[in-house]
Amino acid sequence: MLELAARLRELTRDDLAAALRTREFETSGIHDLFDLAEALLAQDSLDQAIGRLDRRHLAVLAVTSAIADAAGGSTVEAVRGELAALGATSTRVEATGELMDDLSASLLVVRRDARVHVPAAVAARLVPRLGDDLPTAGDLAAPAPPVLVPSDSVDRSLLERRSSDAAYATVTATAELLAALGAQPARELAKGGLALPDSKRLSEASGTELDALPRLFRRADEAGLVVRDGAFWLESDRGAAWSLESARGRWLQLAEFWRARIPETLRRLVARRSDPLTATALRDDVRWLYPAGGSWLDDGLERLFGEAESLGLAVAGEPVEAGRLVLGGELDRAADLVAAHFPAQVDRVYLQHDLSIVAPGPLEPALDGRLRGVADVEGRDLASTYRVSAASVNRGLAAGETAESILEFLGGLSLTGIPQPLAYLVAEAAERFGAVRVSSAAESDAPARASIRSDDEQLIRTLAVDQSISSLALRQSGPHRLLSRFAPDVVFWALSDAKYPVAAEDAAGEIIRLQRHRLAPAPVVAPTPDPIAALLDRMAEEQTGGDAEQAWLARQLEAAARSKETLTVTVRMPGGDTADYLLAPASVANGRLRARDRKADIERTLPISAIAAVAPAPAEF
Repeated sequence: MLELAARLRELTRDDLAAALRTREFETSGIHDLFDLAEALLAQDSLDQAIGRLDRRHLAVLAVTSAIADAAGGSTVEAVRGELAALGATSTRVEATGELMDDLSASLLVVRRDARVHVPAAVAARLVPRLGDDLPTAGDLAAPAPPVLVPSDSVDRSLLERRSSDAAYATVTATAELLAALGAQPARELAKGGLALPDSKRLSEASGTELDALPRLFRRADEAGLVVRDGAFWLESDRGAAWSLESARGRWLQLAEFWRARIPETLRRLVARRSDPLTATALRDDVRWLYPAGGSWLDDGLERLFGEAESLGLAVAGEPVEAGRLVLGGELDRAADLVAAHFPAQVDRVYLQHDLSIVAPGPLEPALDGRLRGVADVEGRDLASTYRVSAASVNRGLAAGETAESILEFLGGLSLTGIPQPLAYLVAEAAERFGAVRVSSAAESDAPARASIRSDDEQLIRTLAVDQSISSLALRQSGPHRLLSRFAPDVVFWALSDAKYPVAAEDAAGEIIRLQRHRLAPAPVVAPTPDPIAALLDRMAEEQTGGDAEQAWLARQLEAAARSKETLTVTVRMPGGDTADYLLAPASVANGRLRARDRKADIERTLPISAIAAVAPAPAEF
């Protein structure tokens, strides 16, 4: 630890920050460089760092640990020689210095000039594993096995079409999921996960199997298309914007978020492969290259293969060209490749006499969104089907449409004109619209929150006994009036779902427009404070002042006492000269060092203020 702490002290702030960002460690409780060195040499931190080393770096670290001389170190040239003796290729031997620099930058070795030293804690976490759950140093140094390129007898055009079909199905399912959440939020259970009734509703709406819904939902969450607001999940404003994109644009955004969660190491590994990829070969390649692996590798591979197929980046478990392009950052090329087989969007529909509407292909998103406001989706496939009803027209009227605007919109879409039954339905629904009015209850009606009125006494009596809306707990307060303890918007949409000609009104009796489609703002990702910068600032503040040098000496002596190390201690003598002592520190207290003099075999007590420097003892001690 002493040597690592000294190395940390030599680094500039920028170099130290860069080194610390290659490592994972707990920053709390660190006050100085000794605390930092101790955190970096902790088992968890070392295991995480070793687990991210590829085979070449592991080989250099293993060999350096194995050939340490009596002084506990070695040289770059000696490591080169040992790698060559173990059968490493000349290219890998030549790269030893560069690989050693990488290890030094990650603080796994301490390099001074031509000498390198592997801290004992690092060697203790690596050496016992060699030949056990890790390859031996010789196996690590050995050349890579030849890559067997599989014969590519597969019809690539067939794979591309199948990948496009899978990608389009995911895009469509996600869009339907957002539409269903826009119509009615989904409740999150206290123990986690969606409530079962909402899961079933969203599964049916999106055309997804119930057990596959969590993955679809998680993907939408990761992309910020849905947002949790309290106990409910809603479509986000980002999701609403996504829904207006073309199918290609929608897929592109999903692919971007998928790629962002693949470790950079795996991205580069896949992108550099020019031979036909297979899942088995790629998994073997990754495992061979990163033999120490760890959770980061397992999680990355799971995401790489587990999520790729749904986005059309793999077929039957095997990666396809689009996957390689996405991981290589060529998302537009990948989108062109995948979207080449997407069905073409249409802007015209067939209006039929049975009040159904048939779109001969995927309707353009903006047209689809408005059509859903006045019609219900009955079937989603390459040809989608909608149906107009009195309730759906009433829903459009409540949102601000008029009979004229609805017929004008449908007429502009129709390839077959407007059938007479449809025109009659819209006119009749518009005439009945507002036969039932919902508003806020008066204060004198407390605890009621909503008031329902109608000029039709029979309609009020029907509402009062309708079991389909019994959950509203309606109570009659007059021949034309009902009260409910629920909020007006809850009552309004319950009556709308029950197919009553309901309208919302204000205190003055004027009809107000309600939009059921409530959006939540996408979460704003606040700038994350840089923990490394904060750590270095805190350490700098605590180490300022005239006593900083004395504190550094004291911590070196304390660390040596804990690890029972012997040091060369340079002491200032009264006449101005200095003298070196070989001391084994025992304790540091009250500004004084108590230590065993290894040569004189006596105990000495020295004021720390008299100590000019400390250094590691010669190798023989």
